[in-house]
Amino acid sequence: MRRNWKTVQPGSLIEALRLAKDYARERHNLSVERIADLIGVSHHDLYKWLGNGRMPALLIPAYEMACRCHFVSSWLALSAGKLVIDIPRGRSVAARDINQLQRLTTEAITQILNFTEGTTTAENALAAIHTSMAGLAWHKTNIEKHAQPELALGDDE
Repeated sequence: MRRNWKTVQPGSLIEALRLAKDYARERHNLSVERIADLIGVSHHDLYKWLGNGRMPALLIPAYEMACRCHFVSSWLALSAGKLVIDIPRGRSVAARDINQLQRLTTEAITQILNFTEGTTTAENALAAIHTSMAGLAWHKTNIEKHAQPELALGDDE
């Protein structure tokens, strides 16, 4: 069964590094050796960093670009108490987007209830809340962009 990568939230830096590697392997068929080659390090170093979480901060953007995801940056921001939201492209919202948002908010409420009943962990509840808030914030920003369209760049005079 494939993972729903949009709802995955790492609980630690090591998990974020490993999730990025797993994403690159599953979605883009990239091996650790290929990722290491793309960021200009040896695969031995990359395996070491995946094991101990001590990747140099200078290499994080290159690692995420090679893996084509941002689990490490998102975890770093979240660990500092910040909410990370993908910047909307200003596209029209489809029914599936609203259904996804409803599913995310329902999951967050379910996790909150489960936490109060002692049937889930705080980590699971917080991850669901974060994902739901990011979805709501994305729609908020998308609506704001619609109300204030960006200037068209082109050769028109």
